[in-house]
Amino acid sequence: MSLDIFEPVDEAVFGVSVLLPKQVLGKKIKVHTKSQGLPELTDVKIALFGVNENRNGFFTSTAYEMGEFRRQFYQLYPGNWSVEVADLGDLPNGDTPEDSYFAIKEACITLKQMDIIPIIIGGTQDLTVAAYRSFENAKQWVNMVSIDNRFDFSQDEDLISGKSYMSKIIMENPSYLYNYTNIGYQSYLIAQEELDLMEKLFFESIRLGSVLDNNQVTEPAFREADIASFDMKSLRSSSDGTYVHGAPNGIDSRTICALSRYAGISDRLSLAGFFDLPNNMLFHKLLAQVIWYFIEGVNCRFGEYPVNTSQNFKRYTVAMSDREMIFHQSEKSGRWWIELQNENYLDNKSKSKTLLSCMHQDYVDACNDILPDRWWKATKRG
Repeated sequence: MSLDIFEPVDEAVFGVSVLLPKQVLGKKIKVHTKSQGLPELTDVKIALFGVNENRNGFFTSTAYEMGEFRRQFYQLYPGNWSVEVADLGDLPNGDTPEDSYFAIKEACITLKQMDIIPIIIGGTQDLTVAAYRSFENAKQWVNMVSIDNRFDFSQDEDLISGKSYMSKIIMENPSYLYNYTNIGYQSYLIAQEELDLMEKLFFESIRLGSVLDNNQVTEPAFREADIASFDMKSLRSSSDGTYVHGAPNGIDSRTICALSRYAGISDRLSLAGFFDLPNNMLFHKLLAQVIWYFIEGVNCRFGEYPVNTSQNFKRYTVAMSDREMIFHQSEKSGRWWIELQNENYLDNKSKSKTLLSCMHQDYVDACNDILPDRWWKATKRG
């Protein structure tokens, strides 16, 4: 797909950076403007673009003011980054939502083929379907993390509804979704049937309280993810500026920045989307910082995917009451993995081992004869 379909950044918005110090992002990143055209993407690692497709959204949504976001983003100072960033402008809506899905999918495929991480900004979270479809041609298993206060399985009275983006992904044929992890769900917003479905499919979920108590519990899920989908309705109203119609409970501004950094630092993750964005100045500033932290994370990647435990890793063997578990810790990053052994029962000589990201606490639990929950669900998924 040609990237010429992108609409350039408004000259008035880009022109604001002229008055800013030379060190700000607006003067460091490559920007698609009408006068300069699409930038050269040869050395670019991250490309962000705006969308405003909201016709399939279940919740009422308005077009996000990308120009106001860019004004805030361009005036931030970069870290000590080696990664190149580009702003491709905005992707126009298609005649139908499916046309928009197709355009987003093709744009993401094109960028990923260039080894560029797309960041989708704007629109409603059903656009995650388009992001997921950009992986289908590879015919490989896909792991997805969603930061959301709901699971998005059921709407109205149907457990699986065509209006739900997660339902569309699960029912895709063929389906390449291996694991789905929800981060930040709130129990009083979830039907028991949805929780039962998550358990039946051996998907993972982390409650809001656990995330706020210790956001580090989310890192292993991001480390395994290919896609990170952020529903910004999951923010607490005091963080997103929607004091009247917002949520009294939710993820705070500091935590959402930490989660964005975890997404960026994941060596495996190759696509991120930020959806359902409030339109107010406080949120524009927050989103600019959230994207900054994602870029910071990408710049701090350790290069540990695929994992090679033959060098710079420590191996720990834990003898539990009914099994032996093997853990690996990176000497470079300090992160932990646990071994999964896949056996072909038609041929008991055929065995393979894979590694599942985990925390140090999982190792401690195994030493106390407690089976790690992530390991158990991963073995059940097969």
